[in-house]
Amino acid sequence: MLDHIIRYGDDQNHDWALETLRASEQLRGKRKIMGSVSPDTASDRLQRAVYDAKNSKSLPGVLVRSEGDPPSRDVAVNEAYDGAGQTYKLFRDVYNRNSIDDRGLRIDSTVHFDVRYDNAFWDGVQLVYGDGDERLFNRFTIALDVIGHELMHGIIQYEAGLLYRDESGALNESFSDIFGSLVKQHALNQTVDQADWLIGAGILTDNVNGIAIRSLKAPGTAYNDRVLGKDPQPSHYSQRYQGTVNDGGMHINSGIPNHAFYLASMAIGGFAWETTGQIWYQALREELRPRSNFQDAARATISIASNRYGENSREHRAIDQAWQQVGVI
Repeated sequence: MLDHIIRYGDDQNHDWALETLRASEQLRGKRKIMGSVSPDTASDRLQRAVYDAKNSKSLPGVLVRSEGDPPSRDVAVNEAYDGAGQTYKLFRDVYNRNSIDDRGLRIDSTVHFDVRYDNAFWDGVQLVYGDGDERLFNRFTIALDVIGHELMHGIIQYEAGLLYRDESGALNESFSDIFGSLVKQHALNQTVDQADWLIGAGILTDNVNGIAIRSLKAPGTAYNDRVLGKDPQPSHYSQRYQGTVNDGGMHINSGIPNHAFYLASMAIGGFAWETTGQIWYQALREELRPRSNFQDAARATISIASNRYGENSREHRAIDQAWQQVGVI
């Protein structure tokens, strides 16, 4: 998306997108270095801290809201604080997980990072949100599923540690999309039929021809815009991107396992976090490894479904058929 903006946007769009790419690459390097080092902030209850970078690149910035503080006048501060709480709640109540590292790690967030920064990210230690450029992107705290997505990168860091390139990187992005969507569905108490299955609804401005950044329901349909380009995500393995851009198409090919999760959830019905989410979470914790690929994820989730619900059960059949429908098996 950012590459397309650099090529087809006006001078301002070009400069903002280029700066976002540069900053994101620097911070991705920090995430790789951090690995799964856990700061000494463990607790048995939710702890949140929100900082304000004041449009600088200095992290974490100035502390503006701590756990238990009243709401701020700054909407981005409140969205980051509340989104972290909703994500924590899903993983505590449904998956019996104690924060990002399962040891009660304080969830630190920084808002107002850089100037017109079109991104949000987990840097290995904390969450960081840009304000968007206001022409193409709104502030990145506006979407609860994006907050859940970025926090999930932290959880993956402490569990399977999926390497951020090629199919393992696409799985990293997919797990983050899936559980980002589940955070929103859980917060809204939505069944699979009620959910929109979008990532980043509300982040694109009215100037953009698009509804979100990605769609689990229909990969490749989230946006189709002159400046942003067309959503490149495939929904079938035969259409996967096989080049070197985006570290082997991590943000592109994640549409394939995303769609498998959607298909399985729709076939099972009910609340996606209760069954399909449990299976995917167990796979992440117990079966997947840093270099796992799509077939590894398919085998793991199918096996777990069989063990948990029985061979040829509705759940087992749904997940097996979903991976077949997207062409992975």
